Amino acid sequence: MKPDGITPSQTVGPFFKYGMTPTGEYAWNDAFTNSTLTPDVSGDRVRIEGRVLDGDGAAMPDAMLEIWQADAQGRYADPQDKRALPNASFRGFARCGTDKDGNYSFDTIRPGVVPDPDGKPQAPHIVLAVFARGMLRHLYTRIYFSDEAGNAADPVLALVPADRRATLIAAREAGKAVYRLDLRLQGDDETVFFDV
Repeated sequence: MKPDGITPSQTVGPFFKYGMTPTGEYAWNDAFTNSTLTPDVSGDRVRIEGRVLDGDGAAMPDAMLEIWQADAQGRYADPQDKRALPNASFRGFARCGTDKDGNYSFDTIRPGVVPDPDGKPQAPHIVLAVFARGMLRHLYTRIYFSDEAGNAADPVLALVPADRRATLIAAREAGKAVYRLDLRLQGDDETVFFDV
């Protein structure tokens, strides 16, 4: 028997969640948390927080986010980064799920300047991946810091139209080491996502 036409696509899940996040009804282990910090990691400690919103502006209570980043000296905890890590205990990776109101948070350090493949300096940033219901593929974006002068010369940020850059820049709360960036998966003010 032949199908009558093209088979429709299918979204991931609803089962993708278990085993991926350290909290919730399917918490199997604590190998990954929302923090890259250990007691001996050096650098300015910051919190990144915000909400994940769908195309209608409604909270997404079941999204999962992953971050990875360089340390305060701009070095990655990765075998491909041949520069030695000054602190081998820095993971540079964290994962968290959103709560019922779509909130997320990460405790980390402010990353240093990282060279791009051509050696040009990239402003301090954090790479973020979003996994959520209804998506066949996860989304990649970057988090930049609102009080970073290097943003003006960042080669990746320069590729983003000026009127869309604000969707990548986390605003610092006055007097605190807290940066806020809401992620909009569709619609007005959709976050810029990269095709990598």
